[in-house]
Amino acid sequence: MIAEVLAGLAVREGGRYLDATFGGGGHAAMLLEASSPNGEVLGLDRDPAAIHGGTMLEKKFPGRLELHEYPFAQLAIPLAGRGWDRIDGALFDLGVSSHQLDTAQRGFSFRFDGPLDMRMDQGTRTNTTAAHLVNTLSVVELTRLFFQLGEEPHAKRAAHAIVEARKQEMFQSTHRLATLLKEKLPAGRPGLHPATRIFQALRMAVNNELEQLEQGLKAAMERLAPGGRLAVISFHSLEDRLVKHAFKDAAVLPQSDGPVRLLPQKQQPPPPFELVTRKPLLPGDAEVRANPRARSAKLRIIQRREPSLSRVP
Repeated sequence: MIAEVLAGLAVREGGRYLDATFGGGGHAAMLLEASSPNGEVLGLDRDPAAIHGGTMLEKKFPGRLELHEYPFAQLAIPLAGRGWDRIDGALFDLGVSSHQLDTAQRGFSFRFDGPLDMRMDQGTRTNTTAAHLVNTLSVVELTRLFFQLGEEPHAKRAAHAIVEARKQEMFQSTHRLATLLKEKLPAGRPGLHPATRIFQALRMAVNNELEQLEQGLKAAMERLAPGGRLAVISFHSLEDRLVKHAFKDAAVLPQSDGPVRLLPQKQQPPPPFELVTRKPLLPGDAEVRANPRARSAKLRIIQRREPSLSRVP
């Protein structure tokens, strides 16, 4: 959704932008091109492999791109280090990158046999792996995890199957877990592997994704300059729901704890943020055909109001 992101962020020459999920660098590159000749981008990623892979892009845009190995929940630290108290735009592209999914050793995908890991930061900040969760949590804990983070309708059946199977042998590989789930869970809709939601739940738990997202959104919105925009691409309902409510809450006036002072409607100050997208933007058919992984993407955008729009008459 490159065109939609660029238009939605209203990227301008000389702007300062945060790419909170650097990944393969595609979004950072487009932000740098669109903000030429002197726009700057600060790129963050939890995955040290992503930061290491971005060195060539840093060389291509000397002085305009700076990369840091940080989760976006801690974005305030590298922004302060760069001396940026305000940014003109920020982009969050949530979920797992194609490189992570296609690397068997990372353990994110049931399509390849690899260690049951799923840590986005490869252990630099996260010690718990997916193997640890499936080998130690109780039936009740696994059921709750699969239902809440995976929205798996057969969460209890999956949890019982895992606990029984690990009595014979602990889980270490993605292939063994995926094979068990395919045997024990009923087939879902066509094209959806029975392990899909279970793997999603484990990945989100390992990386504490919803809590990270909540903290990251708050920190990014606090640092938007007047007129600055925050764009978020999500890929499943839990993420999108969190983003939707965070944006809607920011675009309404907070309730005062003190006495209510009624003002004429024309004098009521507007909230500090406004929704750029009242409904999420979706990828077009051509993009989905070219990249099937984009089919579930949803783009939401919010903007900090200009000071002139926030003054009470």
